[in-house]
Amino acid sequence: MLPKRRILYFISIVLLSLAACKKLLPKAPQEDELLDGPIEGLTPEQKIQFLAGDVAFNEDIFTAQNGLGPYFVANSCGSCHAGDGKGHLFTTLVRFGQSDTNGNTYLTKGGPQLQNRAIPGYAPEQIPEGASFSKFTPPANTGLGFLEALTDAQILANADPLDANGDGISGVPNYVHPPNYFQPKAHHLISNGRYVGRFGKKAAAIDLWHQTVNAYVQDMGVTSEYASSEPAINGIVGPYGDNTPDPEIPSSTVQNVIFYLRTLKTPVQRDQNNSNVIAGKNIFKNIGCEKCHIADWKTNKADIDALSYKEFHPYTDLLLHDMGAALNDNYTEGIAKTAEWKTPALWGLGLSKNSQGGKYFLMHDGRATSINDAIMLHGGEGENSKNKYQDLSQNEKDDLIKFLESL
Repeated sequence: MLPKRRILYFISIVLLSLAACKKLLPKAPQEDELLDGPIEGLTPEQKIQFLAGDVAFNEDIFTAQNGLGPYFVANSCGSCHAGDGKGHLFTTLVRFGQSDTNGNTYLTKGGPQLQNRAIPGYAPEQIPEGASFSKFTPPANTGLGFLEALTDAQILANADPLDANGDGISGVPNYVHPPNYFQPKAHHLISNGRYVGRFGKKAAAIDLWHQTVNAYVQDMGVTSEYASSEPAINGIVGPYGDNTPDPEIPSSTVQNVIFYLRTLKTPVQRDQNNSNVIAGKNIFKNIGCEKCHIADWKTNKADIDALSYKEFHPYTDLLLHDMGAALNDNYTEGIAKTAEWKTPALWGLGLSKNSQGGKYFLMHDGRATSINDAIMLHGGEGENSKNKYQDLSQNEKDDLIKFLESL
């Protein structure tokens, strides 16, 4: 009997320990609390590529030995996009060199991006004297594949450059020159050798291929077959002797990261049936916010079946809008004017603090530390909605912000 009692005693201890551990361990986060994760409907092969891209994006840490720099801003993709969310002031980028629509005149002097860090033996880049510049806080990454899957015609359908309907909103596309590796798809429309941009603060990247290649070489100084040399730094054109043969990453890694970004899920709205959230959504529409922050879109046929014919709700029109003097940094990209900014997607807004140290850093440069502050910075085409927001009662403002935080 003694051995049997010992066994029962041992089993009891194990069960008690497991119960105690269960109470101590944190609960797994709900799906609506996360920005990362794949879209539904991927094939087994696509899931493998998604995971490969996830590893390259979040776990590949570059050093001087495997291609970092010699001039750089960050040493990994994930360091600027924690949990695929927005960046912090510490990860904010600086772009410089273009003050009008004629193009960047500082490309031979390090433009368009400041590399403010360097590996040992090299001096970080400085902004050239007289160059206009602006700060860009890294955006969240989720749902990007759905935005990429929209046709240019869908985006242009909301453009109103002459404000023909008289509502004070005159969204326009940013037409940008394609990189030499760009391969247009059937839904891309060309205009005077340029294509519609849709990614970046000024919509200066045509697709996620364009965006990803730029990020590798401009943010980390990591070359690929698509961008085989680092940008000029401090007026000195490379090569710089970083002792890492170019290209520093294979094209397969770039393509895996692109696929990862294309197949990240869309944020899941929280508290959709809450009465205050519903009231706030109606206020959002009534004061004109949805004229630029368009909620409802649907993709057509895409080369990834899981992206085809899907309804999604990003709250953006992907167009440029004049946001007034307060947001005019005297810097621009493509044919955008200096006060024009692409309407940022609002989905995932309520989760922004999770990747920003528990506090909001909103607008293109993170200057707004609350949703209220961000609204109050709207000028130009956003002035009318801002004024209507100011006229709301405090309860109405609270409902509107509760709605925005549910996204």
